[in-house]
Amino acid sequence: MESSSNRLFSARDLIGFAVLIAIIFVVLPIALDGFRLNLFGKYLTYAFVAVGLVLCWGMGGILSLGQGVFFGLGGYCMAMFLKLEASTPENTSIQSTPGIPDFMDWNQLTALPAWWEPFNSLFITLIAVILVPVVFAFIIGVAMFRRRVGGVYFAIITQAFAAILTILIIGQQGFTGGVNGITDLRTLKGWDIRSEEAKEILYFVNGGLLIVCLVIAQYVRKSKLGRLLIAMRDQEDRVRFSGYDVASFKIFIFCLGAAFAAVGGAMFTLQVGFMSPTLVGIVPSIEMVIFCAVGGRLSILGAVYGALLVNWAKTSLSESFPELWLLGLGGLFIAVVMVFPNGLAGVYAEHVEPRLMALLGKSKAAAPDSAANETPAE
Repeated sequence: MESSSNRLFSARDLIGFAVLIAIIFVVLPIALDGFRLNLFGKYLTYAFVAVGLVLCWGMGGILSLGQGVFFGLGGYCMAMFLKLEASTPENTSIQSTPGIPDFMDWNQLTALPAWWEPFNSLFITLIAVILVPVVFAFIIGVAMFRRRVGGVYFAIITQAFAAILTILIIGQQGFTGGVNGITDLRTLKGWDIRSEEAKEILYFVNGGLLIVCLVIAQYVRKSKLGRLLIAMRDQEDRVRFSGYDVASFKIFIFCLGAAFAAVGGAMFTLQVGFMSPTLVGIVPSIEMVIFCAVGGRLSILGAVYGALLVNWAKTSLSESFPELWLLGLGGLFIAVVMVFPNGLAGVYAEHVEPRLMALLGKSKAAAPDSAANETPAE
């Protein structure tokens, strides 16, 4: 019989996945109205990034402060397709140059740039959503990990990449929409993504893709690769001296985290209806690390709960105290780091689960006694 440690899902894992699936697909749709459900759909797109950070940071010890780059690249790829679909000659007949996105016309472009042309195809766009961020992550990974750049130096460099990409997007307004981003996205192959019904369907698609990513992350966590990542995090030199190519493993997991973030970015564009450089830079990238830290950087399910909780708190605080929500978010992060270093998952494992198991154990032990007391005397 295969041991529970080698199985993809232990009984505890199955329960955790079942609870999360019930919350995403049953509890939230029943409990929330259309507006709030769409908000939580947006929150779920950040969960993709948080899950990728669990693999990179929690397991591999690779702290990236530039995950917003991959989130933004995936989102921009999807936004480019949607913008081209919304920019037909009929819809843009009042422009000087009909048939190109409005921001290009405002910036006096007279033809669609050649690198925009492939995004007329949905198939190519879906490939680009994954391929472009992964290639970018691969280039960064090869440049950094082959030279054994890690730790705080790698974090600062990824942060610099986030700042550079933000400046590039804003500066190239005629090609990217500039500081406003790519807006006024209407349809996906003729399907109106702005309707309440479409947003609800996209919420469920979003949840389904997140579960797929969680299963992939669980496979990595339970595989030999997962054990090697943990070993590299704790004793990198020992793993290298054992004959393993540490750089290749780091490059792979960094690219996988980028792919997860890119899927989240593409779903964000569909769910919310725009993409802008405010989602690419340093601040959103740091917030994504906070999602992971609050949920528990060693737990893929905890990362999802962290993304939901922090974003819900952010929305609630900004609605009630618009000037204080940043302080509240920072305070939440400090509290987690100082009091609960393993996040929500650590709180559950250390405090909730033992009491729950003890309670269940007492219930099971009491059941035979109660049954015996209820047996009628002869």
